[in-house]
Amino acid sequence: MVTTDSRIDAYIERAAPFARPILEQLRSAVHTGCPGCTETIKWGMPFFLHGDGILGHMAAFKQHCAFGLWKGRGAAERDRSDDAMGQFGRIVTLADLPPKRELVQIVRQAAALIDASTPTPRAPKGENTRAPPEVPAELLAAFKRDAAIRRTFAEFSPTHRREYIEWIDEAKRAETRARRVAHALEWLAEGKTRYWKHLAR
Repeated sequence: MVTTDSRIDAYIERAAPFARPILEQLRSAVHTGCPGCTETIKWGMPFFLHGDGILGHMAAFKQHCAFGLWKGRGAAERDRSDDAMGQFGRIVTLADLPPKRELVQIVRQAAALIDASTPTPRAPKGENTRAPPEVPAELLAAFKRDAAIRRTFAEFSPTHRREYIEWIDEAKRAETRARRVAHALEWLAEGKTRYWKHLAR
């Protein structure tokens, strides 16, 4: 049985004419791919819930729509999440979406990932069972050139080292990564941790 939320009906009715068929198609695909999911409104947008997690969301803006599956990053053949919110970039017409059968399959995959995920037990306080991350090559090269920076980084706690490493590794684009490396080296030269700005407040 499909569980709908009247607030989403109202959201679709208030959307621009171009957006309504897109939102209806997305809503239908979600309920087909994940029967039993529930609807709600979060942050002013329609959200779909499955099990103990968020399955996805959709939104309508003045000139485009967006659709995202929280466990579906990379499920689409061409992930356009850098173009707009969600995996499918700016959706202006139904032609910007995959065929409905494919879209339903993507939703099924995202729901299956939620079903398969299990909470990671927390390590007791004082213990860190996570393997140390690999230091980015750019930092290693800088450490060879500057012993002071290398020493500063080595003297940081594992948590502070991890914050720098993960921040750099999370960059999606080469220019973003290069910019983060430059900032990291500048702050390390001054003996600062990754979140020094927050600590200074």
